[in-house]
Amino acid sequence: MRHALLLALLLAAAPAAAQRMRPADVDKLPSSPPTLTEAYGSAPAQVGDLRLPAGAGPHPVVIIIHGGCWWKGYAERKNTAALASRLTERGFATWNIEYRQLGEDGPDGKNGGDAGAGWPGTFQDWAAATDHLRALAKRYPLDLSRVAATGHSAGAHAALWVASRHKLPKDSEIASPDPLKIGAAVAIDGPPEPGLEREAFEKGCGVPAVTRLFGGTPAQQPRRYAEGSPQALLPLGVKSGVISASLFLSPGAATKWVTEARAGKDIASALIVDGTGHHDTIAPGSPVWPQIEAFLVEQLKVSP
Repeated sequence: MRHALLLALLLAAAPAAAQRMRPADVDKLPSSPPTLTEAYGSAPAQVGDLRLPAGAGPHPVVIIIHGGCWWKGYAERKNTAALASRLTERGFATWNIEYRQLGEDGPDGKNGGDAGAGWPGTFQDWAAATDHLRALAKRYPLDLSRVAATGHSAGAHAALWVASRHKLPKDSEIASPDPLKIGAAVAIDGPPEPGLEREAFEKGCGVPAVTRLFGGTPAQQPRRYAEGSPQALLPLGVKSGVISASLFLSPGAATKWVTEARAGKDIASALIVDGTGHHDTIAPGSPVWPQIEAFLVEQLKVSP
């Protein structure tokens, strides 16, 4: 009954979810309460919301990573709460995570957001949150053989990176000794290759987001960009999808991802959406949502 009521509320919100939604509009969309909010680390931002679908399980799992230019004050996980709720309605357990972001003075007086944000801390947060599913699966009916990841905008890059990190060299600062296997990943209107998209992305954000995340330009930090760029790590051996709706992921960049992924024998698909807004892509009830949802549900399915 609670799930049916939530769906009715989401559909009733459709008129408010007009094109060109703002982040605050998406934050206000109805969402279901999490089954659990739990820390995956000691920093205040290292938390996530777990939502479980109806039924006994074990349930396939989708890690959800919000956007916001990796910059404090732009977006938090409430921006993807409606997305998480809707995917939970569709039968996925969802783990909607928070992470350390750039943009505010840290304790050391440097402009670096929460202490440890940027390189390597923000990448390490995405990794730690992902691997925390092993702890959650000991208490909740999660099927760790069917784990996928999706993210919006800057979180789109993070979702693809989470799915690519098993390709990192062992001596990388952002490598994990035993990364949880990801079977599928979908990037919702965000860059698979931040170095290539750096100028356009930073123009859209209005802050030097990519440069600050990697601690310099691609010329200054070539290894970081190589290890932090999912595109540079292709092929991944992971099914992937990309959704292009704005300058944050151009149709050309989406096509480049699919072409290069398929060249490495990966399964990859793209959805190019015209005439919509960047945030409409994560807003259940928006005009573009039916095709977004259909693409997400299909692409996020993982065969055990």
